[in-house]
Amino acid sequence: MNSNKDLVQQNIETKELLSIVVEAILDKKGKEITQLDLKILDEAPTDYFIICHGDSTTQVKAIADHILAETNNKMGIKPNHIEGQQNATWILIDYFDTVIHLFSDEARQFYRLEDLWSDAKVTNFSDDAVAS
Repeated sequence: MNSNKDLVQQNIETKELLSIVVEAILDKKGKEITQLDLKILDEAPTDYFIICHGDSTTQVKAIADHILAETNNKMGIKPNHIEGQQNATWILIDYFDTVIHLFSDEARQFYRLEDLWSDAKVTNFSDDAVAS
């Protein structure tokens, strides 16, 4: 059973992870960064999705590699699971309570995850924002 202290610490770590991931995507010029807060949904597979796309599979792979390096360097964590690195049209990085979806533009338009989870709370990040 989690204590309140454990839950507060987990919440702080999740917010830090979300921030690091968004900054890493911005560093590699990921497009249309969207965060979906799924906590209010009963059957959500996780608490958060972060979704973006790149202009090429090379860029999608570079974004994924940068996220993995930054989360490991800044938080000392590695994902539970990664899928799609070989083809890099849709790379999924699973950090348990946060799942990152990195798409090619075509794959993002095809799968339309934002539409599937339209009841979630949506936060969009500007592509031209400067990462701090």
